[in-house]
Amino acid sequence: MEIILKYFPDLTKAQKQQFASLYDLYTDWNAKINVISRKDIENLYEHHVLHSLGIAKVIRFTPGTRIMDLGTGGGFPGIPLAILFPEVKFHLVDSIGKKVRVATEIANSIGLKNVTFRHARAEEEKQLFDFVVSRAVMPLADLLKIIRKNIASEQHNAMPNGLICLKGGELANEAMPFKNKTMMYDLKDYFEEEFFETKKVVYVTP
Repeated sequence: MEIILKYFPDLTKAQKQQFASLYDLYTDWNAKINVISRKDIENLYEHHVLHSLGIAKVIRFTPGTRIMDLGTGGGFPGIPLAILFPEVKFHLVDSIGKKVRVATEIANSIGLKNVTFRHARAEEEKQLFDFVVSRAVMPLADLLKIIRKNIASEQHNAMPNGLICLKGGELANEAMPFKNKTMMYDLKDYFEEEFFETKKVVYVTP
């Protein structure tokens, strides 16, 4: 939890309590339904929560922004972002029902009021959003094909509506077809920890 305060020192008391509750909740749920590698649960805050919040180092969403977290799994990046941006609306979607259940139960346990959930395939979701966020669920080309239909035309933020992904590794070839529409941000520029050496926020306008 200290690592979250290191990079986000201006959290309210309620936000601090919500972030602090995540470790026990995820540890408990993960023992029943595996949403995080059992070996990695001890690194929850660095590898999952802080990684999710890397998006907030690139953009500060305005109140009322609508965001879909596609392939949310156990709630990443949606739940940490929903804590950080309580006036932004998040819709968390995953094709695996038991993972949606874990994310729903954890959000309810910490009193998140700005999240909704859906057990569905990405192709089934027809609502419009300002941004789609995702954590490395599939190659950019495949993801863009699916989510173009979900990006609203009306703008509310400093950055145009689009796709914001958390990805790792070498991405030059993957992003090449969209190079004129893509911005990449190295998370090592924002976070000192070794884990972030190869992690990036990839922003694409569809």
